[in-house]
Amino acid sequence: MTSKAQLLILCFGVFLTLASCSDDKKDDPQAQPQAPPPVPVETVTVQKEAVPIWLEYTGKTEASQRIEVRVRVSGVLEEILFEDGDFVEEGQQLFRIEKASYQAALDQTLAVVEQGRASLKLAVTDVERYRPLVEKDLAPQATLDQYIARADELRARIKADQAVVREAELRLSYTDILAPKSGRVGRRQVDIGNIVGYNEQTLLTTIIFDDPMYAYFNPSEEDFQIMRQHKSVDVMPAKIRVPDNRGHLIKREAYKGKVDFGDNRVDSMTGTITMRAIVDNAEHDLLEGTFVYVDVFISDQAKFTMVPPGIVMEDQQGSFVYIVDENSKAKRVNVKRGFESRYYLQITDGLQDGAKVIVSGLQKVSEGRGVTATDATDTKSVRAVMQQQKMTVTE
Repeated sequence: MTSKAQLLILCFGVFLTLASCSDDKKDDPQAQPQAPPPVPVETVTVQKEAVPIWLEYTGKTEASQRIEVRVRVSGVLEEILFEDGDFVEEGQQLFRIEKASYQAALDQTLAVVEQGRASLKLAVTDVERYRPLVEKDLAPQATLDQYIARADELRARIKADQAVVREAELRLSYTDILAPKSGRVGRRQVDIGNIVGYNEQTLLTTIIFDDPMYAYFNPSEEDFQIMRQHKSVDVMPAKIRVPDNRGHLIKREAYKGKVDFGDNRVDSMTGTITMRAIVDNAEHDLLEGTFVYVDVFISDQAKFTMVPPGIVMEDQQGSFVYIVDENSKAKRVNVKRGFESRYYLQITDGLQDGAKVIVSGLQKVSEGRGVTATDATDTKSVRAVMQQQKMTVTE
């Protein structure tokens, strides 16, 4: 047998062997590709329901009143009667300016008034002495008329001098600078010994009134329309929460208040509207200029479809969530988003009542993959989270 024939026989034998192995693998069930095991997930059953709706914004606090304490007379600042940062009462003395020159001016005007009164007394005496003489034709009428005119002139001059006295008394009183309203005083702007008030009304300090405190925030025009459409009370309650620089809340209990102001125009640059919440600050621990979260209550009457905000994903086709279908497999559902906060996200279209939305294990979930679902509606639904956070209107 030639070598060429031997080679052909060898190749044919190898082909038969491979074909036999291939048939064996087809018959072996363990050789078939296996479906991935079901993914353990948690679900919440969604439905339209009335949950307390709070919209969250960032804002900054501002004192409800700010008063600049300025000098009204000039002179040397002699005394400061408060410590920077004190809480002062209305009428409490804060500063004292030198009084000597103003006291001297008052004394001088008082002396002028006394001099005028003495002259008037003499003029009245002359009138009384000459009147009976004129009646008996023992003195000319012209002389009496001069005395009467002199007395009237002195009365008018005394009134003018008395006005000068009141002005001098007022200027003297301005040397004692009092708190025009109770509040927290800021730092002093001028030290003792400085000459103040000669060129302008020197700013001495500032008093802020921080109970109640304002918090300004800027919702979008869309959110503003939502507030107008859905609010169930005339005045929208609000809460102010203060975070630290890591986002944690410094004070666990929120400051309670209400929204009391909304601007009448939209900012053309940002598309937002300036609004203001007013909150109680009886302990004076909420400081002006603090960065805060403003939670605004909208309604607990209107019904919405709500899901936890972190479960809605995005791709080129838009927003979507995964639900569990009747075959215990994950199914993608495209949705439309509405307003949202850190507690919930409104779904305006795409989810039907009773849908079981997957809320955990989403990293391993894909379209059509089997899942083992555990119902977490009682703990992870929007209503459950709101109850845990006690986000109710009465709070």
